[in-house]
Amino acid sequence: MTVIAVDANGADLGPSEVAAGARIAAAQGVEVILFGPAGELGEAGAGVEIVDAPLSIAKDPDPVRAVRDTPEASIVQAAVAVGEGRAQALVCNGSTGVALAAGWVHIKRAPGVHRPALALTLPVPGRPVTLLDVGANADVRPEMLVQFAFMGAAYVSAVLGIERPRVALLSNGSEAERGSQLVIETHARLAAQCADSDSLVFIGNVEGTALVAGVADVVVTDGFTGNVALKLIEGVSQATLGAIRDVAEASLRGRLGGLALQRGLRGFREEIDPERQGGAYLLGLRQLGVLAHGSFTRHGIARAIVRARRGVDEDLVGRTHAALEAAGALRRAGLPSA
Repeated sequence: MTVIAVDANGADLGPSEVAAGARIAAAQGVEVILFGPAGELGEAGAGVEIVDAPLSIAKDPDPVRAVRDTPEASIVQAAVAVGEGRAQALVCNGSTGVALAAGWVHIKRAPGVHRPALALTLPVPGRPVTLLDVGANADVRPEMLVQFAFMGAAYVSAVLGIERPRVALLSNGSEAERGSQLVIETHARLAAQCADSDSLVFIGNVEGTALVAGVADVVVTDGFTGNVALKLIEGVSQATLGAIRDVAEASLRGRLGGLALQRGLRGFREEIDPERQGGAYLLGLRQLGVLAHGSFTRHGIARAIVRARRGVDEDLVGRTHAALEAAGALRRAGLPSA
């Protein structure tokens, strides 16, 4: 039985909302261990075990220190449960830094992996593209981006069913010689390592417009750039929906047109809703992690838990590591990892 460890602290809507999401996921057959303030979590319900862990370090300015010095914190207890094998995946929302530190310290990196990365499939209607890293690593080296490329390819193959996905490198131009020194060097390495790859097709550099154009299945970048791009896409999509709503409500003609488009717009809004994805996969650890947005409601949290269970069932950790090994992209013993 797959068991998911869930940190109930750190969510914008509070631990009770996370608990409600856990119960929704449990009703879909997922076993959950919920770590948080028992007095705020309500009845456990079938499939949910509650561990009283009221202390939160989600807002601590020094995540690594907080994780090492606060073993009683909910996120630390949840990560320990995964590291010890009592659960097979970690789900949390709130502070990305604290979640990464807990995973790094207690779940640990997979052998040969430089850094874990956050992979998220963007909610682009009809043109899904997975972007990574979306926030785990602000500063990276070329060999890390190479690993991210194979991680992303393994993810979309396992979870989305895309065989030999198209992988691109985010840059300010499509030419191989365009971009920062990091991008130029990474392009050269990817072109060399992917030339005979059976697991992916490296299509070169792409500009930001490609993130919503469907030209690639995976786009690789550093965590700073990826997080900015992700938030920009989310902001523009929500602003566009707001502008459409304002126009529809501005006149009688607009309201009549809005009624005619209501069903289609509702479906479009649901399709681009970040909660629909259930959060980002944290790849590169010995076990799986899913990081949900702090603003998620119980429905998004439930999707994050179900998403974690699916990743475990699809052996995403094993398939990611096998893809890195087959590509010769794992760090060799004795070389620096960070």
